Amino acid sequence: MPSGRFKSPSNDQYTAMKHNGLQYKVNDDTVNNGVVVMTKYMDNTTPRDQEQSQGVGDEEEGHKCGWGPFKFSCLQKFRDPKWILFWLCWAGAIQGMVVNGFINVVISSIERRYDLSSTETGIIASCYDIASVICLIPVSYFGGLGRKPRYLGIGVFIMAIGSFVFSLPHFTSGQYEVIEGGDMLCNDSVNSTNCDTDLTLSNYKYVFFLAQLLHGAGATPLYTLGTTYLDENLPLRSSSLYIGIYYAFAIVGPAVGYLAGGAFLDFYVDIDTVDKIPLLTSSPRFVGAWWIGFLLSGALGLMVAFPLSLFPRSLPGTAKFKSEREAEVYSNHSNSHVSPQNVEENKKLSLRNIWYSFKVLLTNPTFMFLNLAAACEGNVLAGFATFAPKFIEAQFSLQSSMAAQYVGYAVIPAGGGGTFLGGFLVKKFNLHVKGIIRLCLGVTLPVLVLALVFLVHCDNVPFAGVNKQYSQSVNNGSLEFNGKFESHQCNKGCNCKLGDYNPVCGIDSVMYYSPCFAGCDVITSRNEPVKYSNCSCLTYFKDNKSHDYLAKQGKCESTCVYLPLFMPIFTLIILLTFTASMPALSATLRCVPHHQRSIALGIQWIIARCLGSIPGPILFGKMIDITCRLWQSNCSEKGSCFFYDNKSMSYNLLGVALSAKFCSALFFFLALVFYKMPNKGKDNINQSDKNTESNLTALGKNNQSVDTLTTSVQDEVVNGDIKQNGGTDLDEINKNVPKNDGFEMSKM
Repeated sequence: MPSGRFKSPSNDQYTAMKHNGLQYKVNDDTVNNGVVVMTKYMDNTTPRDQEQSQGVGDEEEGHKCGWGPFKFSCLQKFRDPKWILFWLCWAGAIQGMVVNGFINVVISSIERRYDLSSTETGIIASCYDIASVICLIPVSYFGGLGRKPRYLGIGVFIMAIGSFVFSLPHFTSGQYEVIEGGDMLCNDSVNSTNCDTDLTLSNYKYVFFLAQLLHGAGATPLYTLGTTYLDENLPLRSSSLYIGIYYAFAIVGPAVGYLAGGAFLDFYVDIDTVDKIPLLTSSPRFVGAWWIGFLLSGALGLMVAFPLSLFPRSLPGTAKFKSEREAEVYSNHSNSHVSPQNVEENKKLSLRNIWYSFKVLLTNPTFMFLNLAAACEGNVLAGFATFAPKFIEAQFSLQSSMAAQYVGYAVIPAGGGGTFLGGFLVKKFNLHVKGIIRLCLGVTLPVLVLALVFLVHCDNVPFAGVNKQYSQSVNNGSLEFNGKFESHQCNKGCNCKLGDYNPVCGIDSVMYYSPCFAGCDVITSRNEPVKYSNCSCLTYFKDNKSHDYLAKQGKCESTCVYLPLFMPIFTLIILLTFTASMPALSATLRCVPHHQRSIALGIQWIIARCLGSIPGPILFGKMIDITCRLWQSNCSEKGSCFFYDNKSMSYNLLGVALSAKFCSALFFFLALVFYKMPNKGKDNINQSDKNTESNLTALGKNNQSVDTLTTSVQDEVVNGDIKQNGGTDLDEINKNVPKNDGFEMSKM
């Protein structure tokens, strides 16, 4: 556009011209100290159009809060970035609380309640990422074209529906029948198992699949559209702070989920019948109130969804913030000015270059090795996040609620601290791509050593018929698994059923499948824990002492003392794993062309989930199922696992963790080896900085008169060109120009 003369509403005369796609206003009035004032407009409109549009943008339809025609004036006071941040923080916290908190906490509880294997619960956990991968591209595309808050509100609403669906089995499956066979005593006539009920319960896994798919679909807009909506409605100086607060609440959510979810598990699943059930929280058949957290999160989601969807397409002032960002975008001669008539041509060109972009990225070895490393890291994180509470519960004989809280205390500080530490180290030492990859490799290698803590395992308690013969005392014979559960002559006539699992601990420190399999036919006390006597299978135990009872309800206590050793090392593993996450992301962004960063992140996001966080929980669940030594018997159908081999479980998880971490370290190493710095890399950047400094110094030392300077600038304006000393910002030039020269450039 050629330069032209305009008159502002205040009758000021000025000349408008364009440079690098930006409008400049040069005042004709140079009387005041001979100063030529150059004002840069922050969009591509003419000065006249911009002045006429001032004060109108706030009243445009796209800037009003509301639904359809219902845009009441009382709602317009909420058109502020602080309010959108407030509701987005709630949405992010709810998502983290449900997906990364409640789900992981209740895994073992829903296994017991609905007769599920760990592989099946691993699939439940993976359904979230499956839905996210499927919905990512359409939600990002259509949401970017449409009204982002509307998509965000609908997403939170879908996520709330998913939480309600997840809790639905509790209300449709009836009460939890802990003791199906009465007191489960020897010769009890009601010892039986309802096969129809058992088979029906295992089918509830499909409801959980659906709920997690809804969670994944609903959460997809939060960290795509939510982040971009915040960024485009804030000035550059505030954007990072607001987004940082938003992501901080996404970390607070899982912390609340672990702690609150663990507390809910202390309540019996059927709260109104807890007084009628003679069952301790330490019993392996005890199921806590796993469903309460999902009702809470569903209600919160509904409360957040509606106000979030009321926000406009853009907040007042968005055009100015957008132009600020465009001023920082990488510029070359081909994109310095894009006219409206070239938009369609540019779109066609972009479509033709899609394959080229994919080819460039997929043939970038550093980028691809970083993607594979991210997949390995995601595999470990997703697997441990899902099954760490279950592992600690089984290994150290803890209650589900206590195991969940232990993991919460370890994972949340380690995850948040590791993420911050990784970013801090990159900034502190001003690391470039090779230095960042070395950092990732340096924090990954120690985990290969720390993971050996899984070699330290707790011995299983003696279990009659599983790893101990009925006739052997604790001190006689070794603990060897039989391959299947075996009964004994001592309980042969008791008519015991395998469906009635309610373990008791004998005074011989041996655990029995139930009072019936211990041969007990008398209840000495119904106070918690219930005590039994006249147990035929404990007649082998002789200590020449009188006892009020021979067995009591619950598992025998573990004498393992390795928990204080395991938890700090496990926390350090999580810390180092998260420390590599942000530097790896930074290296990914730096090793690809600037204009291909968005598609590069999309490719990495899909690879990391398809190869990492989706198969991770399924793989970990399968490795845990392999170590099961006593399965629930549902009329010849396998249900949940009652008893694991602790040694095999530790070794299996060690193998998975070591394999994933070794592959991760290998991929980081290969990314470092194959990385090639561009020809115009660091040296050219430093040289450019030196040239800029020398130009500024020369300008600062310039003693030419004000007339010469003014004439020079006016000549450049007339010619339609403004030289900014190698691209230096006008403010920097003003800083270095001597004040007595009477030369100043002002930027709006």
